[in-house]
Amino acid sequence: MVQTVRTILVLAEEKKIILEKPNRLRRIFFAIRTLADQASVCPTWLSFDDPLFLTYFIFSGPMKYFESEGPDINQGDIWLYNASGGDLTYTVTEILH
Repeated sequence: MVQTVRTILVLAEEKKIILEKPNRLRRIFFAIRTLADQASVCPTWLSFDDPLFLTYFIFSGPMKYFESEGPDINQGDIWLYNASGGDLTYTVTEILH
């Protein structure tokens, strides 16, 4: 098992791959958290293997995180789009098995 934890700065209105597709192991868990105070609104779009963001999940307001685990977890690239007006820092955790 391998665990990866990292911090990523994403500029305002920037799209970025935050987790790349695993090559040899399978992803069994990942979590993304916005490092911001509870009062701020930091809209973030999350897309699974879709750099055009045609389908995406939004987390914003008091919910500043997204996590997923289990056998049906996405195995492709995970994209993040900072839709807020300012630069944001995110922590990303991934567990591969």
